Amino acid sequence: MPVRAFRMSLNPGRAEEYRKRHDEIWPELIDALRTAGVRDYRIFLDPESLALFAVLTHDDEHLLDELPRLAVMQRWWQHMQSIMPSHRDASPITVDLLPVFSLNRD
Repeated sequence: MPVRAFRMSLNPGRAEEYRKRHDEIWPELIDALRTAGVRDYRIFLDPESLALFAVLTHDDEHLLDELPRLAVMQRWWQHMQSIMPSHRDASPITVDLLPVFSLNRD
């Protein structure tokens, strides 16, 4: 199963708000992620650097590529733009992470 990992950042003092917004994630966004084949999506925070590390497993790369075109995704980006560095279209600034080690039981 394919895996994507990437890094984002938070603006200072916004960690609790970031957590709160994800605790209240919109059901229609969850549906869109699942429809795009997302099986597991985890985001970790380094509180010292305010770096967010995201890892997601998914079924189909092409379905994931459709997410940015969805209205719900664009609304989510607008909702999150005030608490994290973002591009002009409100999408979060991300840096892809390169795999260097994996230990699987499979």
